[in-house]
Amino acid sequence: MAKRAPLGVVAVLIFFSAQLPAQQTGTLSAAGASASVEARLAKLEQQVADAKSSADNAWMLTSAALVLMMTGPGLALFYGGLVRKKNVLSTMMQSFAMMAVITLLWGLVSYSVAFGPGTSFVGGFHNLFLRGVGAAPDPDYAGTIPAQTFMVYQLMFAIITPGLIAGAFAERMKFSAMLLFMVLWSFLVYDPMAHMVWGKGGLLNASLGGRFPCLDFAGGTVVHVTSGVSALVCALYLGKRVGYPKEMITPHSVVLSFIGACFLWVGWFGFNAGSALGAGSLATSAFVATHFAAAAAAIGWSAAEWVRNGKPSALGAISGAVAGLVAITPAAGFVGPMSAIVIGFVAGAFCFWMVAKVKARFGYDDSLDAFGVHGAGGTLGALLTGVFAVSGINPIFKDAQGNALASGLFEGNAHQLLNQFVGVVIAWLIAIVGTLVILKIVDVVVGLRVAEDDEIQGLDLSQHGEEGYSWEVTA
Repeated sequence: MAKRAPLGVVAVLIFFSAQLPAQQTGTLSAAGASASVEARLAKLEQQVADAKSSADNAWMLTSAALVLMMTGPGLALFYGGLVRKKNVLSTMMQSFAMMAVITLLWGLVSYSVAFGPGTSFVGGFHNLFLRGVGAAPDPDYAGTIPAQTFMVYQLMFAIITPGLIAGAFAERMKFSAMLLFMVLWSFLVYDPMAHMVWGKGGLLNASLGGRFPCLDFAGGTVVHVTSGVSALVCALYLGKRVGYPKEMITPHSVVLSFIGACFLWVGWFGFNAGSALGAGSLATSAFVATHFAAAAAAIGWSAAEWVRNGKPSALGAISGAVAGLVAITPAAGFVGPMSAIVIGFVAGAFCFWMVAKVKARFGYDDSLDAFGVHGAGGTLGALLTGVFAVSGINPIFKDAQGNALASGLFEGNAHQLLNQFVGVVIAWLIAIVGTLVILKIVDVVVGLRVAEDDEIQGLDLSQHGEEGYSWEVTA
């Protein structure tokens, strides 16, 4: 007969055999619960990321629409009201034409030249015909929005910038010449400058390791210096309007210009706050700085005009606001509201002096003061950015450990003024040289200026065969 195990041993074996499956089940249950928690956390993180991406994308699409509104109706009305009534449609048509022509140019080639990988001075052809520009973000530019959103937002800057130049040659350039000039200027001046300041590997790019990191949040050098300086070159090359300055040439409707300026002020929030490329606190800071600078500049220009002429004008007030918006553009994402007030007030007074004194002293016919406001205001704003920028607003410079470094002069980074100066000088040079070459080419190919009889008749009729106002006289 087989020997039986002691009763106590049997009991212990039975106990442990009963416990073993329970422990294994518990272990499996714990592992399953842990995996479930990790899966839920991962899903929650993805939902948070998707929500942020959606919010940022919504803000950027809204900003793109606001910037487009700056060209039409903003700039079209602002410039259209400043010319004589016989040229109102032709002037507004120049802005509208940019909305169509530059859009196609941007999609075909310019976006690639401005933002595609290339050299320190110009991008390449990797993104021709918007190849590779789709729903996936480009982390080098904006990691939370589709690359196509970034592309279309930057397009709106490319549209309005050449449109600003038209203020200098208003009432005297052929429409065909204007079209050819703007296409060549956008490709040869704007695109390389945009790449140098904002593009991957750009010489002046502060966020992507440029050789001379120039702080330009929303286009002080890229947009305003290049367009304003090019405007001056155009005014000098084309010469004065027939009758200027002997005849009194006044705006035909300050009301239209007033409405246009208000559109520009509102649209500028998309221009500056949108340049944060997201719906975060930096966008708020840029929004606030933009508004305070515009208000201070309107007061600065009006005060200077009041002292000089004995009364403030509506045209002066809206011109001052635009000057402040120009000057704060490069600084909007780097300064606080009090610095913005200083920049705006100084810009308003300075641009008034450029328009009222300097222009009169040298006698050039910058028809709508594109240089006096955009060239001068953009240059001033770019330099003052190097003075007032603070890392507490936007820690764009960091050491190897990721700690924020000083941004501007008042914070202890005096070298930044040199970088700003280099950016301004490059913008001036590329604008002067590029514009002169382009003007000469256009002059040879199609001729720049309308005939004197056409200019006297007005460009609405001579260039487009229509009139902005039709007054019917009834018996």
